Amino acid sequence: MGLRHEDLDLTNDDHFVDKQKLSAPIKSAADKFQLVPEFLKVRGLVKQHLDSFNYFINVGIRKIVRANSRITSTLDPSIYLRFKDVRVGEPCILSISMAEKLNPHMCRLADMTYAAPIFVDIEYVHGSHGQTTISAKDNVIIGRMPIMLRSCRCVLHGKDEEELARLGECPLDPGGYFVIKGTEKVLLIQEQLSKNRIIIDCDKKGNINASVTSSTEMTKSKTVIQMDKEKIYLFLHQFVKKIPIIIVLKAMGMESDQEIVQMVGRDPRFSASLLPSMEASIMATYFCFHECISEGVTTRQEALDYLEAKVKKSSYGPPEKVFILYSAIKLLDGKALYILRALFLAHVPVRDNNYRQKCFYVGVMLRRMIEAMLNKDAMDDKDYVGNKRLELSGQLISLLFEDLFKTMTTEAIKKVDGILQKPTRASRFDFSQCLTGEKNHNISFGLERTLSTGNFDIKRFRMHRKGMTQVLTRLSFIGSMGFITKISPQFEKSRKVSGPRSLQPSQWGMLCPCDTPEGEACGLVKNLALMTHVTTDIEEGPLVAMCYKLGVTDLEVLSAEELHTPDSFLVIFNGLIIGKHRRPQYFANSLRRLRRAGKIGEFVSVFINEKQHCVYVASDGGRVCRPLVIADNGVSRVKQYHMKELQDGVRTFDDFIREGLIEYLDVNEENNALIALYEGSPKKMKDITHIEIEPFTILGVVAGLIPYPHHNQSPRNTYQCAMGKQAMGNIAYNQANYLLPVVLYNDLLNQLLNRMDSLLYLLVYPQRPLLTTRTIELVGYDKLGAGQNATVAVMSNTGYDIEDAIVMNKASLDRGFVRCIVMKKFVATCQKYGNDAVDRILRPQRTGPDAEKMQILDDDGIASPGEIIRPNDVYINKQVPVDTRNNITSQQSDSQYRPAREYFKGPEGETQVVDRVALCSDKNGNLCIKCIIRHTRRPELGDKFSSRHGQKGVCGTILQQEDFPFSERGICPDLIMNPHGFPSRMTVGKMIELLGSKAGVSSGRFHYGSAFGEESGHADKVEEISKTLVKHGFSYCGKDLLYSGLSGEPLQTYVFMGPIYYQKLKHMVLDKMHARGSGPRVMMTRQPTEGKSKNGGKLICHYGLRVGEMERDCLIAYGASMLIYERLMLSSDPFEVQVCRACGLLGYYDYKLKKAVCSTCKNGDSIATMKLPYACKLLFQELQSMNVVPRLKLVES
Repeated sequence: MGLRHEDLDLTNDDHFVDKQKLSAPIKSAADKFQLVPEFLKVRGLVKQHLDSFNYFINVGIRKIVRANSRITSTLDPSIYLRFKDVRVGEPCILSISMAEKLNPHMCRLADMTYAAPIFVDIEYVHGSHGQTTISAKDNVIIGRMPIMLRSCRCVLHGKDEEELARLGECPLDPGGYFVIKGTEKVLLIQEQLSKNRIIIDCDKKGNINASVTSSTEMTKSKTVIQMDKEKIYLFLHQFVKKIPIIIVLKAMGMESDQEIVQMVGRDPRFSASLLPSMEASIMATYFCFHECISEGVTTRQEALDYLEAKVKKSSYGPPEKVFILYSAIKLLDGKALYILRALFLAHVPVRDNNYRQKCFYVGVMLRRMIEAMLNKDAMDDKDYVGNKRLELSGQLISLLFEDLFKTMTTEAIKKVDGILQKPTRASRFDFSQCLTGEKNHNISFGLERTLSTGNFDIKRFRMHRKGMTQVLTRLSFIGSMGFITKISPQFEKSRKVSGPRSLQPSQWGMLCPCDTPEGEACGLVKNLALMTHVTTDIEEGPLVAMCYKLGVTDLEVLSAEELHTPDSFLVIFNGLIIGKHRRPQYFANSLRRLRRAGKIGEFVSVFINEKQHCVYVASDGGRVCRPLVIADNGVSRVKQYHMKELQDGVRTFDDFIREGLIEYLDVNEENNALIALYEGSPKKMKDITHIEIEPFTILGVVAGLIPYPHHNQSPRNTYQCAMGKQAMGNIAYNQANYLLPVVLYNDLLNQLLNRMDSLLYLLVYPQRPLLTTRTIELVGYDKLGAGQNATVAVMSNTGYDIEDAIVMNKASLDRGFVRCIVMKKFVATCQKYGNDAVDRILRPQRTGPDAEKMQILDDDGIASPGEIIRPNDVYINKQVPVDTRNNITSQQSDSQYRPAREYFKGPEGETQVVDRVALCSDKNGNLCIKCIIRHTRRPELGDKFSSRHGQKGVCGTILQQEDFPFSERGICPDLIMNPHGFPSRMTVGKMIELLGSKAGVSSGRFHYGSAFGEESGHADKVEEISKTLVKHGFSYCGKDLLYSGLSGEPLQTYVFMGPIYYQKLKHMVLDKMHARGSGPRVMMTRQPTEGKSKNGGKLICHYGLRVGEMERDCLIAYGASMLIYERLMLSSDPFEVQVCRACGLLGYYDYKLKKAVCSTCKNGDSIATMKLPYACKLLFQELQSMNVVPRLKLVES
């Protein structure tokens, strides 16, 4: 029960509360910070994935089934099946006797798909001997729907920490992904151009075109109107070639040429000064009419006949029964009219055979094209965020389900027709039987296969995209958080275009400016900002009715002349022109007032475009928007007492929206707003309409980890975003026994609740950063950190620290500094074969030749947990049957099995431990054995480390603590960093981090370094930090007097020393180090094999690693010719060849004649023997095969 305002007034005492102070505007933006965590409870981060999926489960799936609810036999229309209702159940496995409930962790461990059954209620016809009856069935299963974790159908939905721990889940895990065959898969957010919107663009030849990608529940099509050689044509996929646009308009009933010209507009804005430019557009219109006349088209019927001749002779257009449905005039107008009605501008409806609305839409497209000809600024920017839509998992699965559902109904009709065609069919007939059955569950297989492979191949909607889903990488907690907010680009990464890659001003607050990968995907792959919300669809009907009530004049009552009158604006709702309004500002303000009062949806956007004379109203899904505080004449509506109520729990974020204190703005509506970063004096801010909640929310989750990012050079923040995802730390509470928050179980159950990922990197002693940011606390990074606070001395020492290398303290490493654990999963399956033969696991041999390799095995033939495992040890003593084809008549003897032991392959000289062994069955019922091998690693030379400012470096050397410098207080640094890393990188944020961390250690409190936070109090100022340092006896600038560890004398200079948060990255020397002597070679070139896995190493040289192009250049420059000769030939692929002195071609050695022979001259008179690299000899022979003759001219050496 909440308190009412009247009750508050009764309990408040005038002396106790300063009413004037409470009603005053907030003095600083710091007071508004509490809105950010409240927002993240209801929206943002992963919530848009969940909202989108929930919308599909609750609304979208019903719409799809409703649109295709009745399926009828093509042979007998009286036989039908109708879907009455559809719903998705709870995740479970259905067996014959009962439904066993599923939870996500069970699916991860047993390699199952976390899915729920799809139930439908149906009404259908069945009968026998010509008599039919109608029956109904409820809860018929048509397939299984993979369920997104934490969505409304998930068992984790609404659970508290204790219940989540019981289910083996981490409370900090955000959800928003699927578990498919035991693997966590994320359906990436897809970036698309807006549907149903006119986009004016220019092609490579400079031709201006207007394109509209129409998308409705029934059809999807693309319409392009292009100006080619001053003539305007329609390009539509269903027509053989381009069609003059005037013919299309005539076919839709606009036969008067005067009306067409009026509809495009005789605008006084094109004044006499623009006549030269106008001539081109006038000529364009003239040419179109001229072409019309030349084709002999003057009436509607002639235009339709012309179009009919241009329709493609393929399977386009509907089947004949649809024509009957669509056309009351018995196919008189045929396919052309169907294409104009259903596929040309498909989103514009045609009511009662009235095409006037479509004609007006074409008129607006033509006008905007001519405006773009006259003024290049009228072109649309495809990279502008307001012209983009983000497709979330709900929309993508909706498309996939629609395709699979329609395929299922088509297959059912084919089956029914097949049964009805049989003259000798069985007497009983049941339509519902054609839907069910294990083989008919193509919905389950289709959804699972697509989410597993990530290849969306939907021919029905011409959608062929790869890599839509990706495995959720669990390198670090923040890495998986960043993965869920990642946006996948619409086109391939290999194109070298600068436009889509550059940072758009419209990305402010919506997309993170820092978090983008380096390399070919730079600027294309983006991430959502912290407070971004992606909208879902809102019901359109009531909103359209509301627009008409607010004074919008319907298109039906307008003449062509009135379409572009200068005193009124077109009103465009979700890309559909619904009418005109004479007072656009009044109309927009009225809609905004209704939105703030909660009468219409909170995500409805209203945008007045003065240039185009349009008011855009949008309620469609996929728009990015963010919350802003509303300001009246520069004064914030959010007062101090509102924030007090929020902190006391009386008020929620939704209350702020409901009461019109905060509203969501999308990118387009931001153009009509004036937004202030901070609240200032009312005189300066009288035109301000909105105020930012917090400036640091323009950054995303991963960039939010960087302290003082506004003091760093921009690329450094981008580097850190990439490296922060590779940092080792904790990934979740359920990664190991000791991290589970609720200790309610015995050890056995605890074992079951652990994750069993294929590769896991864990830090042994992770810490939270001393200098933290608000984002770190908001996303839970402080609970699952990925680094340690290292005491760093910035000085040059020993010479092993050049080029970003780091000198480390051996004593710190002994104490466990950046020590990590690597866990790898090894899986083996005991297979069943077609002849009922089965793999078997035997007891290990305790004596004999192989006994030494089987020491770690238990009596059941599987490795024992806790045992030390070495390279080439057997961890499963498996045998497979020799014969897997012929039927078995009796019990198989030992001779009918051959050994297939699983050997452990790991780095030589390293001792690893069997951590856990789990037994489970796979989906085919085979026994599956999973072993987790644990390896604890100390940091060593060549391991990669990084601070949070993009300053990466490898360990250059490890010194004894006695040789390290130390301060007066006896503090010895953990690592030494070279000062040359600062000047060119300009990472001032790292210096302030050192100061802030040092002050934090001294004063015993965490300091903050949020982006742009000094003014709002979320970042400590350097002056305040310096005061704290001085107060605790340190230098104000963070420098200390150090003594040399070697001589004990004070160093000649003061050294900048203090704690900095360092991350250990996954790139370790042990995984990359590789060397070989002699070994395997490639058959064709006779050079050593390539790659570590093949015992190669990208080699050219037979006894060492690759000498590449650049290394060769260095040796040439140095003049070491014999070394080059030795490396590139003697150690690689030397080969002895016979060369003919006369013709210069290769010969061969004839062992019968015992002499060398030239293949061309057919004699061996002048043959010389020489050494070549085998690859060179191969090249000569390949050239000869192409009729290119390389001749070797020899001279005496």
